[in-house]
Amino acid sequence: MSHSLNAVCPRCLSVLDVTSNQVQILQKFNNKAAYAQPLIPLGTRGKLQGKLFEAIGFQVRRIVVDATPYEWREYLLFNPYQGFRYLSEYDGHWNEIRTVPGTPTFTQVDGRKAAVWLGESYKHFQNAQATTVFVLGEFPFQVRNGDVAKVDDYISPPKVLSSEIIPGEINWSLGEYRTGAEIWQAFQLTGAPPPAVGVYANQPAPPETKSSFWTSLSTAVVLEAILFVVLVACLLFMGNENVFKQSYFYRANTPGEQSFVTPVFELKGRPTNVEVELETNLRQNWAYFNMALINEQTGQAWDFGREVSYYSGSDWTEGSSTDSVRVPSVPAGRYYLRMEPEMEARPTDAYTSGPREMTYTVNIKRDVPSFWPIFLAMLLVPIPAFFTLGRKVNFESARWAESDYGSATGAACSSDDEEDDD
Repeated sequence: MSHSLNAVCPRCLSVLDVTSNQVQILQKFNNKAAYAQPLIPLGTRGKLQGKLFEAIGFQVRRIVVDATPYEWREYLLFNPYQGFRYLSEYDGHWNEIRTVPGTPTFTQVDGRKAAVWLGESYKHFQNAQATTVFVLGEFPFQVRNGDVAKVDDYISPPKVLSSEIIPGEINWSLGEYRTGAEIWQAFQLTGAPPPAVGVYANQPAPPETKSSFWTSLSTAVVLEAILFVVLVACLLFMGNENVFKQSYFYRANTPGEQSFVTPVFELKGRPTNVEVELETNLRQNWAYFNMALINEQTGQAWDFGREVSYYSGSDWTEGSSTDSVRVPSVPAGRYYLRMEPEMEARPTDAYTSGPREMTYTVNIKRDVPSFWPIFLAMLLVPIPAFFTLGRKVNFESARWAESDYGSATGAACSSDDEEDDD
C-alpha cells in the first residue's frame, strides 16, 4: 500500500520497513503467543457513518498506574477517499477516532484544566505514558514494540479529545463513544461483542437516567403543585368548627354510676369528620375514656375509647396529658357524647402515688382538616426524582474514579502537567 511506512508480518510478527523495494526488518517480536488475534480481523471491511473502511493495522498499548498495567487495543482503518480512522477498545468500550488539525486552546472548568476545540469544552481526565506492546498489519507511520508516547485525554461525553506527544511531535485526535453492538453491526462480525465492563471515560450516561430524572422531576413538580392547592383548599374551605366544649371532674372509687352524657350539640352542613379532644391534668397517672357519639334523632352511635397517660422523671417523660380521636363522615344532626372515664382505684407503683382524680376538658370540633397526609405526600413525591438523580451521580462518580482526579495524588499530577500542555 502506497500510504504504508510500516508493515508487520502476520506469521513472524517482524516489523518491516516497506518504503522501498528493499524490505528491511526493523524489529523482531519473539513472544508470538502473548496476544490473541484482533476482534476485527485485518482485511475486514465495515461501514462507519456510511463510509466503507478496511481494517489494515492493529496494535496493543499499555499504561501503568500505581504499578497496575492497563491495556487497550487500537485498530487502524483505511478508505482511499476518506483517509484513516481508528477504533479503540478497552473492556468492551469502543471509540471511533480521527485525527484533527491544529491545537485546541486551554482554559479552566470547575477548577480543572480543560481544552476547547471548535467552541466545545473538554474537561481533563487523565495523562499517562503509553507503551506499544504488540503490532500487527500496516501503518502510515513508523511503529514498533516499545514505542512510548505521552497521552492526555479530555472528555465531553460522548466525545474524547486526546493528544499524543513523542519527541518533536504532537498529534491531536477526536474520538466518539461507540457500543460493541454498533461495531459488530458495522463490520458484520459473528458472535457477540465483549461486554462493557465498568464506566468508561467518555461513556455517555444511560439515556433512561437523564430522561427518567427530568420526567420524574416534572411529575414531582406537578404533583407538588396539586398537593399545595389541596392544602390551601383545606385551609380555606374546611370549617374546623368548635361545636362543644366543657370541663369535668372525676375521682376514682366514687360510689354510683360513673358514666354520663353531655348536653346536646348540633352538627350542621355536609357529612364530615368529628374530632373529640381530651385535655387532662394527669401527672404520674393514667385514665381511660369509653365514649360514644350518638345521634339524638336516629340513635346511631359511634363507639370508641382513648387512654391518656403521662409520666415523667428527672430526665425523661412518657406519654401525654392530651389525646384526641377523629370519627369520619358524620352526617348533620343533633348529637350528644356518652362518657365513662376510668382510673385505678389505688396506686400500683411508685410513679402513680398521686391522688386518683383528675380534671379534664372535652372539646368537640367538626370538619377538621388533616394536614399530615398532605405533608407526607409532599415529602414522598420527589423521591423518584432523587433516586434517578442518585443513579446519575453514582455513574459520574464511577467515571471520575478512574481519572487522575480520583485521588489527591492524581489531581496533583494533573496540575503539574498543565503547563506542559499549554
